[in-house]
Amino acid sequence: MSSQDAMPLTDSDVLEASTRERVARSILQEGPSTAAELAERLDLTPAAVRRHLAALIESGDLEARDQRVYGQRGRGRPAKVFCLTDEGRSEFYQAYDQLAIQALQFLRAEGGQQAITAFADQVMEEVRRRFGAEGSEYSSPADALTEVLNEQGYVASLKPVASGTQLCQYHCPVAHVAREFPELCAAETRVFSELLGSHVQRLATIAHGDGVCTTHIPHPVERTIS
Repeated sequence: MSSQDAMPLTDSDVLEASTRERVARSILQEGPSTAAELAERLDLTPAAVRRHLAALIESGDLEARDQRVYGQRGRGRPAKVFCLTDEGRSEFYQAYDQLAIQALQFLRAEGGQQAITAFADQVMEEVRRRFGAEGSEYSSPADALTEVLNEQGYVASLKPVASGTQLCQYHCPVAHVAREFPELCAAETRVFSELLGSHVQRLATIAHGDGVCTTHIPHPVERTIS
């Protein structure tokens, strides 16, 4: 069909597209979400949310999964959560993933695994630098790290849990590259542990197909003096 034959967009079409983008962006910022959570967050009716979710799934931007439950699960089937696919994430940023992968493949061929590890550590130097410059402005190291990650485009937040805190990153600009080179995720985890002064545990990563990168920061161990 030529551009002359294309039907012009109506106001209704523009509104639908805008609302659909809001739904997708909300999932990007808040992580995998149920239809009920999206309806409340965006002040939409459940019917409207379901319509937009169906359209985004059909276009390949979203996929539905069973909600992951930590701890004891109640009766009944787990709720469905909606997650961005790789295609959906690509709508929000442009990355030269293939070029980066080829460059790292060349680096590994020329310098071996040690060169990849050194490169991954170098990537995290900016996080270290910003954390050192801004850390004193925040109430805790975790708050400072979260702000630094947000500045770097990771859309991060902290969530308290019974055993500590979860650092959640809802976006990863290098997810496609990290899928082939997990050294990037490993370096990130090492730096988190270093900056927070605590052992941390990576529970999930976008690079491995999870909807959000989740790092567990345990409560500090209280030492008792006998």
